[in-house]
Amino acid sequence: MMRVKVSQLKEGCILAADVLGKSSKPIISKNTILTPFLLTVLKKFLVEDVYVKSVLVSGEPFIPNEIIENSQTQERETTEEEIISFYLKAVQQYKRIFQTWQSGLPVDIREVRDTIIPLLDKLIEAKGELFSLYRYTTKEDYLYHHAISVGLFAAFIAKSLGYDKGDYYQVALSGVLCDCGMSKIDPRLLTKSSALTSEEYKEIKQHTVYGYKMVQKLPTLQEGVKLAVLQHHERNDGSGYPFGLDEKKIHPYSKIVAVADVYHAMISERLYRAKQSPFKALEQLQADSFGKLSMEIVQVLLEHLTTFNIGTKVKLSNGEIAEIVFIHPDAPTRPMVKNLQTNEFVSLRENRNIHIEEVIS
Repeated sequence: MMRVKVSQLKEGCILAADVLGKSSKPIISKNTILTPFLLTVLKKFLVEDVYVKSVLVSGEPFIPNEIIENSQTQERETTEEEIISFYLKAVQQYKRIFQTWQSGLPVDIREVRDTIIPLLDKLIEAKGELFSLYRYTTKEDYLYHHAISVGLFAAFIAKSLGYDKGDYYQVALSGVLCDCGMSKIDPRLLTKSSALTSEEYKEIKQHTVYGYKMVQKLPTLQEGVKLAVLQHHERNDGSGYPFGLDEKKIHPYSKIVAVADVYHAMISERLYRAKQSPFKALEQLQADSFGKLSMEIVQVLLEHLTTFNIGTKVKLSNGEIAEIVFIHPDAPTRPMVKNLQTNEFVSLRENRNIHIEEVIS
């Protein structure tokens, strides 16, 4: 993390601390990726300097001409920024691979493996970093962030379910490859910022079949990986696509990738949809997916994301900072908290209009 003058900033810089105005609420929140519009906002508010990470959203290092203060001395902070850089570079590598598929080249599974496995090895035991990477998803590059993130989430879930390393590596490949068939869809549909028409949605749904054809004959992939590419939009109650299979006919890899796919889509900013907090997304996932997705797999996400302790500090959706004082066993995403500004106690289980935005310590 370093402190630099606003004049030194560029598009793609990542804020490392909230930018505060005259009130206690931030003008721009920590971990925001700076766009030309946000750079203008900083200048309009006469902000002189900010704290930013030493890596750009492209994965490349940010090297300003002048640094006011460089506080990158703590080992944990350095490791975190290294992981972010590693992740962002993997996203850009996948983007290049995806573009080769669009040009007609076949899937090179070694290239895909070399993109996801080294990153997975760094993150499989680093739960905090893994579950915070969604912050760096950009709507313009959503498809590429999505592939890498689904691969990571799917592998993490598989490991939590007791899969050995060889199998959770295969599940990671399932996640990364699940949308490879999007490379055969009209590119204009992939970047459309408004809702799809019924005909356009019908074409998008073909990506599962296109993807299966791309990986069907690859000898180094388990059959479960190939089926996950084909089946990750199938649902347990038969309401999914492309074949409307019921639970008994859906491969276990497909069920894992389905949950990872839906969860990351919900917490990411997309061209036509705003992102949700991971905790609000989990609540909606539980409510909307009953009978459709594996609740055992959804429960894995819930348990790992709500490992709160009494005293954990969180940021609420109203911008306030609070401290957890009691956790309801039947509603772990909605604990009792104490507002640190007002010392008021708030039950998030009762106040449904407020939710946890993120854990800050």
